Amino acid sequence: MQFSETITMALGSLGVNKLRSGLTMFGITIGVFSVISVMTAIGALQYSIENGLSFLGSNIFQFAKYPANVSAGGNVKKKYQNRRNITYQQALHYQKLMEGNAREICLKCFGYEVKGQAVYNGVKTTPNLLVVGANRGFLTANAYTLGYGRNVNDEDVELARNVIVVGKIVEKRLFPHETPIGKMVRVTGHTYTIIGVLAEKGTAFGQSQDDLCIMPITRFFEDFGSAKRTVNIATQAPSTETYNATFDKAVGAMRIARGLRADQENDFEIYSNDSLKSAFVSVAGVVRVGAFVISFIALVAAGIGIMNIMLVSVTERTKEIGVRKSIGARSKDILRQFLTEAVFISEAGGILGIILGIIVGDLLAAWLKVDLIFPYGWAIAGLLVCSVIGIGFGLYPAYRAASLDPIEALRYE
Repeated sequence: MQFSETITMALGSLGVNKLRSGLTMFGITIGVFSVISVMTAIGALQYSIENGLSFLGSNIFQFAKYPANVSAGGNVKKKYQNRRNITYQQALHYQKLMEGNAREICLKCFGYEVKGQAVYNGVKTTPNLLVVGANRGFLTANAYTLGYGRNVNDEDVELARNVIVVGKIVEKRLFPHETPIGKMVRVTGHTYTIIGVLAEKGTAFGQSQDDLCIMPITRFFEDFGSAKRTVNIATQAPSTETYNATFDKAVGAMRIARGLRADQENDFEIYSNDSLKSAFVSVAGVVRVGAFVISFIALVAAGIGIMNIMLVSVTERTKEIGVRKSIGARSKDILRQFLTEAVFISEAGGILGIILGIIVGDLLAAWLKVDLIFPYGWAIAGLLVCSVIGIGFGLYPAYRAASLDPIEALRYE
């Protein structure tokens, strides 16, 4: 019996009970869909992070009161709430200790609780403008590029000037037909002169990175207060080769600036692009394992469903098997036909699950504004797993069908 004939007969048999075959196939679809959708979304996020979606600039590490994944304005653990703020005086002390040992040191403070809104000639931005107080190092430390105009400089910080550098969204909203350089705008009740415009950076994880304004950190403290604020300190090493040496010296300088004794632990967080990526990879690994376990359980349940349906099919088609054997069909032909039916159900469900999983995973990636991917490895693995399930759970029913005695099968009613 040719293999093409086996496939034709298997498909014909499945077509007789379309609803039953479809429901059995759907069980496989759910299992494969769950793992492929999660892996696609995580893969897209990881690909974007590893290809330039960086929180900080190159060769930069940062000291802060809170970890990178904990917002100072959110519901944070008491461990971080009870820490002392990193004051501006401590930041200046650290900066002095690191003179000559770093290419750039950025002191920055974010006004997350300030509902920033810029107004010019009656036109307003949305009230979610991020207001940042910083020195000249902010652009380098946060991977921004100056579009035109100038950056905040040391003199602006020293004199606490009323100047700001704005993001691209502010320019597009308030100055669609003119240059904003030299124009005076009001931001949350205070007047500032625009001295520069940032180049467009785009979005990261669904959040715009162009909806901000940067002012001298001293002006920020005068206008919005400094008593309950903490300063983040980003340090850029002179080169990749000197990164570790700069990092070790910086930790010591930070401990001195914070007034810590030798027996006291660090009361500040340290993170870099590598640590942020490692943290993401660690979380992604846990999610992958969870998705795999859930999918494995679903696939085993679906495999049991395939075995059950195939056993019912063998019982229903006992007389057909007897007729086929009596006219010359061999046991291996019967075995191959029933195995083909089981594998076809499994593979069809797997292919549908892969397609739906990739669509949903990439839709999530698109919503987060990251690059879309096709998870070739997981798709191939999904097809292989479906083949194993089809063969593994279809083997016993197929063997049972092939072992039927033709005489007894013909008598079956």
